[in-house]
Amino acid sequence: MLAHLSALAGLFVGGLIFLGPLLVYLVKKDEHPFIAAESREALNFNLSVFIYIIVSAILIILVVGLLLLPAVAIAWLILTIIAAVRANNGEPYRYPLTIRLVS
Repeated sequence: MLAHLSALAGLFVGGLIFLGPLLVYLVKKDEHPFIAAESREALNFNLSVFIYIIVSAILIILVVGLLLLPAVAIAWLILTIIAAVRANNGEPYRYPLTIRLVS
């Protein structure tokens, strides 16, 4: 659960939402397979969202980004909360539209 919610703390660290999940993954990945899987999933999702935000910010020039940026932000918040609740219940969660960068 900490891996998922630590992304929210990344908002206060210059918008680096992937930093919290990365730290949890590096520190806790060897303790338990479930922790490793969930922290890897949170890291992949937040890296993907970071990429989506950069692309949306660039697309503001074409006005499309004005719609995409808030949609990405709202989806990120909702999916992060859902994943944290599922992880707290001991259920694995796979984020949709995630680029699997870390395996």
